[in-house]
Amino acid sequence: MKAVVVNEGEGPAVDRKTALGQTLRKRILSMELAPGAVLDEVALSEEFGLSRPPVRELLRQMAAEGYIDLEANRAPRVSLMSHQTLRSFFLAAPLIYVATTKLAALHATPAQIEGLKRIQQRFRQAVDAGDVDGRVLYNDEFHLEIGRMADNPYLMPSLCRLLIDHARLGKTFYKVQVDPDLQADLETAANQHDQIIDAIERRDVDDAERLIRAHMDLSRRRMAMFAAPEGLDVQFDA
Repeated sequence: MKAVVVNEGEGPAVDRKTALGQTLRKRILSMELAPGAVLDEVALSEEFGLSRPPVRELLRQMAAEGYIDLEANRAPRVSLMSHQTLRSFFLAAPLIYVATTKLAALHATPAQIEGLKRIQQRFRQAVDAGDVDGRVLYNDEFHLEIGRMADNPYLMPSLCRLLIDHARLGKTFYKVQVDPDLQADLETAANQHDQIIDAIERRDVDDAERLIRAHMDLSRRRMAMFAAPEGLDVQFDA
């Protein structure tokens, strides 16, 4: 059934626009919408009961955030990923994650720390349940919350952009890999989250930096294994 279009100046349209933004972001991060996928403005307008102007406004906002590519005379598309994405990610990720985590250790409030603990609890539950989407999205929330704790307007836009591709890269290699060591690495990552929370709570900036670097090294190794797997050992009979 086609949704009723609500005037964008009314409250319900604002709520539907928010719902559309949340849904699109989740679909992109979970790879339900693949990199390069075309976004149909008409279909989105009908799905969420919005006229096209607020949909276009939202797409422009999401393009500024890095979720979407907008080009003249072309339909909007989910932002692309390539080998250059992986390289750029690993060049920038340590700089941004270290900076935000160290600042979080200086500025985090008790309420923020408790919120981070709740996110971590959901991340552990997703790991235990084998929920790929859950652990990718809650890992994203974990590092985003640390960014909020850092309370730095210069770092936050870079962190948000970084997390888009971190989530998509994570969804890719966690979903396709069959590896007996994967669960052990996930347990290690969850334990590192707990240790990072503890360092932030203790205001230990140096320990926070050491732990986030180790956390990034684990991700780098796991992603490198996916991007450059070992060759198959094929035996030929004489």
